[in-house]
Amino acid sequence: MPAQVSRFTFLAKALAALLLVAAADWLFTDFLIGSWLGGLALTWVIALALVRRVTRRGPARVALICAAGFALALIYQPGPLTWVMFWSALSIAALLPRTPGFDDAWRWTIRLLAHGFSSPLALVVDVRRLAGNRGYQERPTIRSTVAMLALPVLMSALFIALFASANPLIAQLFANVRLPSFWEAGFWLFALAIIWPSLRPTAWVTRVVEGIPEAEVTLPGASLPSVLVSLVLFNAVFAIQNGLDLAFLWSGAPLPAGGSLAEYAHRGAYPLIGTALLAGIFVLTTMKPGSPTAASPAIRKLVVLWVGQNLLLVASSILRTCDYIGIYMLTGWRIAALAWMGLVALGLVLICWRMLTGRSARWLINSNALAATTLLAVATIVDLDAMSAEWNVNHAREVGGQGVALDLCQLNMMGSAALLPLTELEGRKLDSEFRERVTFVRRDILARTATEQRDWRTWNWLDQHRLDRVGAMPGHRPGRAVSVNRDCSGAMIVEEVVPPAQETPPAQPSTARSVLRPALTERPAA
Repeated sequence: MPAQVSRFTFLAKALAALLLVAAADWLFTDFLIGSWLGGLALTWVIALALVRRVTRRGPARVALICAAGFALALIYQPGPLTWVMFWSALSIAALLPRTPGFDDAWRWTIRLLAHGFSSPLALVVDVRRLAGNRGYQERPTIRSTVAMLALPVLMSALFIALFASANPLIAQLFANVRLPSFWEAGFWLFALAIIWPSLRPTAWVTRVVEGIPEAEVTLPGASLPSVLVSLVLFNAVFAIQNGLDLAFLWSGAPLPAGGSLAEYAHRGAYPLIGTALLAGIFVLTTMKPGSPTAASPAIRKLVVLWVGQNLLLVASSILRTCDYIGIYMLTGWRIAALAWMGLVALGLVLICWRMLTGRSARWLINSNALAATTLLAVATIVDLDAMSAEWNVNHAREVGGQGVALDLCQLNMMGSAALLPLTELEGRKLDSEFRERVTFVRRDILARTATEQRDWRTWNWLDQHRLDRVGAMPGHRPGRAVSVNRDCSGAMIVEEVVPPAQETPPAQPSTARSVLRPALTERPAA
């Protein structure tokens, strides 16, 4: 009975994998991505839950529910980040039944990397294992397999050829058969290599972390006196930088001659975050719980003071970025940068809290991983491009803002994310020439989005919701963008008029007679 059950579950997994590959082959054409990707992902989750009952119990069930949530996010807004989050949650759900549980994010990162890189080998290993699983002890060889299949295959092919020559219906049927191309077969193998390891994960993937020690790193030469002197010097240096930020950035005092607020804000945003990261690594490697440095009261006070100064640096970096956005424009990457700065600040607080409470390195890694995962999960739902487009439209110079002129070309490249803000902007009181440009860009985006939504392969729920909202706006005029003599920002393209070239008499044939004729005519009379 156990062998029959095992054989049945293997066939069920094989059937589920083939159905998922067939669905992917039918849906994935011409690299066009739409909400269908989320539907395929949700089907994958259901198939995993059906063929592997162990994923419906314990911690694996939580990971499976998270994978289903990310599949719904792919239906709402397909994107690479959402797909990575979905695959990670699904892989964790597939691997958890073969592990003691969720130990720490460091080991699970290694497991996921091993699971991803070993995916093509998992199918090969199972095929070889299936070929070697016989009811008798003799192991089949290539020669014995070919000898066993030669007679039935050759005789069947002969009978089919005779029937095709005798029956025109069978001949026509074979004439319509099209063999798969090289790229189609490659896509099937690629899809199968991704899907199969989730249904039958490789055993060594869960054992690869058995010999990995705890994530504790010791900085060489970090004695108690050296750490004490380092913290004194670090606090002094950081105090100078924070004093300059308080004097010019936070108070709004004018900068010295030759300096601009935009340059001051932009140049220091990201280097200061790097400084804060280095500070966190220093504290993490020198203040391990139970070490002499962590037990010293003077060092603990200096560390708390230094972490506080680093938090002020991170706050200054956030303020620098916000000032730069106020002068120029907001983008999705700048929103992500602000979120990253917030994660750095939280990491510094957690490092300091770990030192004060004697927490383990596993607690610190899991806490930071949980914060980062939560932030990434929120980013799969929030449309950063739409947020930045709305902010740029509401704070543009053309509507009374203090920033630079609105970059309509950038909004055009954002696509449907800028559709609603541009439609609202078109209804405001604007300069006639600027209104024409806004109308052109808005109609161009609307036409492209409507075209994509008419194709089921590129249809997605979010863009359809945007089109419905734009259509319900009062005074909405669909129109059609006329691209003649306008660039991506809607500005008129002035074509340079090139004057026609003057006609020149046709060249005479270069013969000896034509070359000598002027000399003969100009020759003086004798």
